[in-house]
Amino acid sequence: MRICLLVPSVYGMRGDVRSVVNLAGQLAERHDVEILSVRRHRDRPFFPVAPKVRLSWLVDVRPGVRHLFPQGQMRAEVALWRRLRALKADVVIGTRPGLSVQLARHAPRETVRIAREWGRPPVSGPIVKFYPRLDAVVTATERGRAEWGGLLDGVEVGLIPDALPPGPWPRSRMDNRIVAAGGRWVPAKAYDRLIRAFAVVADKRPDWRLRLYGGGPEERHLRALVQELNLHNHVYFMGTTLDLAGEFAKASIVAVTSVADTPETPGMTVIEAMASGVPVIGFDSPSGPADFVAHGRNGVLVAEGEDEIRTYATALLSLIDDERRRRALAAGALRAVEAHRASSVAEQWEKLIGATARRA
Repeated sequence: MRICLLVPSVYGMRGDVRSVVNLAGQLAERHDVEILSVRRHRDRPFFPVAPKVRLSWLVDVRPGVRHLFPQGQMRAEVALWRRLRALKADVVIGTRPGLSVQLARHAPRETVRIAREWGRPPVSGPIVKFYPRLDAVVTATERGRAEWGGLLDGVEVGLIPDALPPGPWPRSRMDNRIVAAGGRWVPAKAYDRLIRAFAVVADKRPDWRLRLYGGGPEERHLRALVQELNLHNHVYFMGTTLDLAGEFAKASIVAVTSVADTPETPGMTVIEAMASGVPVIGFDSPSGPADFVAHGRNGVLVAEGEDEIRTYATALLSLIDDERRRRALAAGALRAVEAHRASSVAEQWEKLIGATARRA
């Protein structure tokens, strides 16, 4: 079976890209798999792609590459619909609403067309108009399935979790006095909330450290906040890493602080932390880790709202001071991530594709 995964850019450092790369590698063990990237802005993808997976792109925006007319967004759109109309694949999976709309409009009707969704449905007329042309919509969480199902009439909305990389996964010994966080340093991830909460922790437990992995436009602001709060001996900016799970395995707690109104969920960060045997603490919000974390069983959820920084800090301190509880939550986390094994996730995709193709 020829499967094409359509992404905005496979060269970026995003959780959804990580998920696509993991899935593609597993599917390529039995199928002809291609990742089609609309844009290419660097020589190699940030995350390693399995050798059996073919990579292609539509628009090369690397520095020094000559560009032909038309330029910019129009050039990308023209290249995309031309490629979709000539697509020679049995299945094509769009991984962003804007791409899935184009998929519904331009991909051959004999091709199984699926939208893969991670966030909440955007308020968009084109989605309501064109998504009914798709064969299926697949979400990563139960909450996502309910929200997309409520928006779309006559479209099958399924649930398939994100895939972890093939094991074995690194395992935390739970004896390092380290809290870790990882992802893009953008306002929606709200790392400033974490830093302010950790200021309370550092004052009471000065032997604990916070490690921040990733990069992004918020770095200057976050570094200034660390200096303002005099946390330079307690908060460390670790930069980007290809092995976030391995770095999480050096920690005893992983923290998530995404704001309530971000359209993304922190899925891969949470899953990789849990796979490393580390409990996750996050805010119980629409964009928090509640889709993956069961409070008191494999992690901790903190209410947003008034005095949320101190509440979050109190929850951190409670975990820091209770090693037995941390280890119990870590064991629960390891049990929970079994559903994210790459082989299991790939089998669910194969079943859905097979059922969809028979109905077509």
